[in-house]
Amino acid sequence: MYITRETIDELIERFGQPERAEFKIPVDEKEYDRIKSSQKGDRAHDVTLYIVKDGKIVVIAKHLYPPGMYRAPSGGIARGEEFIEGAKREAREETGCEIELEKFLLISKVAFELVPRDGRAISWSSYVFQARYTGGDFDFTDTKEIKEVRLADLSEFAEFSEIMRDQPIGGLHYRAALHDRAKSLLDI
Repeated sequence: MYITRETIDELIERFGQPERAEFKIPVDEKEYDRIKSSQKGDRAHDVTLYIVKDGKIVVIAKHLYPPGMYRAPSGGIARGEEFIEGAKREAREETGCEIELEKFLLISKVAFELVPRDGRAISWSSYVFQARYTGGDFDFTDTKEIKEVRLADLSEFAEFSEIMRDQPIGGLHYRAALHDRAKSLLDI
């Protein structure tokens, strides 16, 4: 396992008690297989970062996203990597930003359930943090995955979530649900 109970306890002690949420998200066979293929080893998690800069949030757009759709950056902690360093690495790769974690917002558990239902589901956890921008120029290095980084006002997140829910992709429905939960927990 990449992230242990002890790691979570240390993060809670340092960054506060997060809220908890659970979701069940239906996915088709193609998306189920894509999620499974992203689980290198036994990784079934991401760290999602709401990076605050000048009262706004740093957001990303991936190449496959329709115009106007952005979300908070996220990525995996590598096996053996210290959690905080992994979060900082993901921020640099996806946004070109240097960060400091500030607040543990949410631990989210999701089951991506195959439709039609045959009992198969992928369990996934998201560890959601508020982070403070400390430097960087949005010159991200993960150009294979990311096409754009920009600042967004928190009021734009409702539109981002609506666009995500309009897509036939369960993973984006999940990201919309995370946006909806996290934005009420942010201190900006």
